[in-house]
Amino acid sequence: MNPTRSEDETPTRLDAHAGENLQFIRDTMEKASVFTAVPGWGTLAIGVIALAVAMVTRGVWNDQAWIAVWVLTAALCFGVGVVATARKVRVAGLRMTGGAGARFWAGLIPTLVAGALTTVLLMRAGQADLLPPVWLLLYGAAILTAGWHSVRVLVLMGVCIMLAGALSVFSPSRDLTMAAGFGGLHVLFGYVIARQYGG
Repeated sequence: MNPTRSEDETPTRLDAHAGENLQFIRDTMEKASVFTAVPGWGTLAIGVIALAVAMVTRGVWNDQAWIAVWVLTAALCFGVGVVATARKVRVAGLRMTGGAGARFWAGLIPTLVAGALTTVLLMRAGQADLLPPVWLLLYGAAILTAGWHSVRVLVLMGVCIMLAGALSVFSPSRDLTMAAGFGGLHVLFGYVIARQYGG
């Protein structure tokens, strides 16, 4: 045995193992953690957009025009949410799709897709009046499911949106329903998230 050679190799092996161990610890913690990069101000902005659109669509009586405006609004708001989330992820040094992030999106996306498909079915059936409660119920379920892999306030937000959807069945105005469910609740919870978990 050569003592000199053994001493020379020890620091290299320790450095290599330390790097591997740190990477393993980091990956494990990320997988076990929750997705905290939910954008508070982005959520609030979505609410403001929904409130503004609800004011505009009060004068739209044609079902197809009303649906088109809200579908475009949903696409815009989804884009705002993704951009705001990506920005918060970058600032926090997290990953948007790995670990907890992947579970967050896996909880959110399928129900949103179901909502889009249900929209097409209800439009073809001429049941546009059912869209606000269906949208709120499915969107609330998506937020609730994603919330189990994120900050817990999202679970409460999802429940509140679902309750708004259930109550909207009795609402005389679909625009009031959209303003309260998608506008007011996003503004409220967006502010809470921004204050408690950062912008």
